[in-house]
Amino acid sequence: MWLKSFVVASLLHVGVVGIAHAAGPFGSVNVGNWIGGAFSNDESGAFSHCAATTPYANGVILVVGQSAAGIWSLGFASPSYRFKQGENAAIDVIFDGQEQARLFATANQPNMLTAVMPANVVRTFQKASLMVATAGRAVLNFDLTSTGPVIAALANCVTRVKADGLSKAGDFTKVAAKPQAAPDKQTPPAAGGKAARAKSGTGFVVSASGHIVTNNHVIDGCVGDIKGNLTGEASMVLRVVSSDANNDLALLQAPSTTTFKDFARIRDRSIRSGDSVIAIGFPFHGLLSSDFTVTTGIVSSLSGMRNDSRFLQISAPIQPGNSGGPLFDTTGQVVGVVTGKIPALRIAAATGNIPENINFAIKTGVLRDFLDNSVVPYQTAEPKGELKTTDIAGNARPYTMLISCNATEQADAKR
Repeated sequence: MWLKSFVVASLLHVGVVGIAHAAGPFGSVNVGNWIGGAFSNDESGAFSHCAATTPYANGVILVVGQSAAGIWSLGFASPSYRFKQGENAAIDVIFDGQEQARLFATANQPNMLTAVMPANVVRTFQKASLMVATAGRAVLNFDLTSTGPVIAALANCVTRVKADGLSKAGDFTKVAAKPQAAPDKQTPPAAGGKAARAKSGTGFVVSASGHIVTNNHVIDGCVGDIKGNLTGEASMVLRVVSSDANNDLALLQAPSTTTFKDFARIRDRSIRSGDSVIAIGFPFHGLLSSDFTVTTGIVSSLSGMRNDSRFLQISAPIQPGNSGGPLFDTTGQVVGVVTGKIPALRIAAATGNIPENINFAIKTGVLRDFLDNSVVPYQTAEPKGELKTTDIAGNARPYTMLISCNATEQADAKR
């Protein structure tokens, strides 16, 4: 019982928010061994922060929180600690033996040190598997599990409480989907009375929590449910987590009951002009094979139209339906997100020549920024031994997905 009581006490005193006393929790955050919720200032009653804790066998409880102002904190609590009020300490943290950061912590109560976590440390924390914390002579190891989902749940907690108030606090682990029109057995009419038409693209899973990357133009204008299908499996309804029309990226998520055998890893080194690439997707779904198709080519250029550095130019053939699909290097790591091809008819009208094998993919730097901003735990990998194209395709099967919906003709024309 002392542990449960101490966990609650730790939650009530997340020091970074500058509040000595807090009431709560309101609603709940339950992710793996993490528990928490929303809290208010005990004096004013105003919402102050969301936080979650998890205990370790070494006797320390980690406390992660985000204040109403958006400040992230990491706390180290233990009933054995005896700090003086306001005592400061430097804590060096190393993630997965590589990423290192120094945090400056303060004791706002005798049994806990709390430090502000900069955004880059938050991103590393949510993706890491192991954290080693050193303060003075003390060295502690923490196996990090479910940190990605708990960060997402806490961010969702702050957003929802600020919008709806503490009285409507609920299960913050379930990130609210954007409201969509109710599905109908009939194809829903578009604006102006025009019937919606089916559209499809490709997506790929990037996290164990079922986050799926695709192009924004694949889901733009969708009416009703957005569905995802792994080859040979039943469809599932996906929810929109975030989107970036400027960079043509969108993030979807599968239902929490869905499990994936694997997910994509993103290459952590830049690709070079002339390197071989493999594109996988579902072009012309309904006309061609119901399975995905595989095409190969090279990186023709490290920039897109008009020297746009966000894109790669590739020679691997792509067609409508490939949009949002993964582009792999020869080691099976993702090096881009397929996004489109050059408008051949317009170029032909302007130049008198029909362009061939000029297609584009979004670079991984843009993709990683998008995932970081969406607080998604993803994994990177170094390119190692080369694989056969058949092996790369086989490895991609458990996480490459057909994305489909009904969309207005007007939205479909924007593609």
